[in-house]
Amino acid sequence: MTAPDWLEPLYDAAGMAGMDRWAIDQRGIPSLELMEVAGAALARETELAARPGPIRIVTGKGNNGGDGMVAARLLGAAGHEVEVLSIWPLDELSPDSTANLERLAPGVARVVAEDGWAAALAGSGVIVDAIFGTGFEGAPHGAAKTAVEAIDDAGAPVVACDLASGVDASNGEIAGAAVEADVTVTFHVAKAGHHIAPGKWRTGRLVVAPIGIPGDAPGEPVAGTIEAAVLDLQPRRGAESTKFSSGDVLVVGGSRGLTGAPCMAARAAIRAGAGYATVACPADLEPILEVKLTEVMTIGLEQVGAGFGAGAAAPVLERAERSACVVLGPGLGRSDDSLALARDLAPRIPVPLLIDADGLNALGTDLALLRARTAPTVLTPHAGELGRLLGRESEEISAHRLREARRASADSGAVVVLKGDDTIVADGERIAVNALDSPGLATAGTGDVLSGTIGALIARGIAPFAAACAGVHAHARAGRLAAERVGAESVIAGDVIESLPGGLSR
Repeated sequence: MTAPDWLEPLYDAAGMAGMDRWAIDQRGIPSLELMEVAGAALARETELAARPGPIRIVTGKGNNGGDGMVAARLLGAAGHEVEVLSIWPLDELSPDSTANLERLAPGVARVVAEDGWAAALAGSGVIVDAIFGTGFEGAPHGAAKTAVEAIDDAGAPVVACDLASGVDASNGEIAGAAVEADVTVTFHVAKAGHHIAPGKWRTGRLVVAPIGIPGDAPGEPVAGTIEAAVLDLQPRRGAESTKFSSGDVLVVGGSRGLTGAPCMAARAAIRAGAGYATVACPADLEPILEVKLTEVMTIGLEQVGAGFGAGAAAPVLERAERSACVVLGPGLGRSDDSLALARDLAPRIPVPLLIDADGLNALGTDLALLRARTAPTVLTPHAGELGRLLGRESEEISAHRLREARRASADSGAVVVLKGDDTIVADGERIAVNALDSPGLATAGTGDVLSGTIGALIARGIAPFAAACAGVHAHARAGRLAAERVGAESVIAGDVIESLPGGLSR
């Protein structure tokens, strides 16, 4: 993946292994030297995390265990009580791990029986997880599974070496038991599994430690975390700007009981810099939106029951011709007529289109409907909505977020924004991941705010993938700012809208 400079590269297991081999084979850096530096970084963070009690370092048979043994030696030399607890017989270790085992003081390392892990870890001041490295796939079994579960049950701080054991470095997937780390010390570069859920939630605080691999090591990142520099893409208003040149957003949505959603999308759009916003809604709801919205125009369209009628299509298409971006779906509702309207409009809207909420549900599993579009498309589903689009359970989407975001983008030809703590933006070639925690966004309506924000950035002239990334980053920052003001548990979507200027600023 060729990453723009506002994405901080993330690598998979194969990419990291290739950089290791290159440093050793092409640059002549001894592998034991790399391990020594890695173990030193691990020791530093372990010392910081330790509470009173022995330091227990749980090791596997590969080089991840060797990093742990280096840390054990250094921590012991610093005066700490240290034990190395091996899952496998000590004569099965990798060559570099064996070399570092031989450097330990006698009696520091021992093998723990499968039924002895709870007792072995009792009273630990800190536990170092040095079981599996970045090459691990699948689920821990046997003694490794028992050790992982015992680490999680021990009640001590946990420092993971490179990656929490049980997490797939390439995609963040967890197939079975996995360590829940408080701190993860990874080496040279961050991996995708550190930032993509559910692996993200087992990583804790991430420390990326340089270990001497040169910065020009070859390797293609598979993804990137969105950095604040993406906000520099925003065009600035000048003396000759008008409300139309600043971006015109049309929001199509609303139904009885769901008038808030299109209002929040439209308000977010103008807060995010759009010069003009209009909501097209069912006719009976227009007086309600007129009261709610001061700076936004409204258009009342044919209504059937609680939602739109088929006759709404023509005026929406006519108004879309004058828009720079259309946001379809907020508050649309699930009446048959409204869903039919969304299916009719989606392939025909001639300008960039963002589909959210029930606009997504209207598509069913027919993502191919969007491939005929000539203008760009952005989809903003959460896991449940993406599951419906792909004909899968939401649990499967949550377990395989990177894979399913890529699949949806490939099937639809759209930029897919898979919302969540680790919001993933996929465009078929590039993957971007949100790295900003923002718990305040876990409240109704913030998805509508995100849709309006991205719609405004597209309308202002930013390319859809970049606009989606900028919107995701600004939205997360706005959520943080709102939480600072009112507390994370008290944030409502309107607070996030009011915080958008700060979220978008540089």
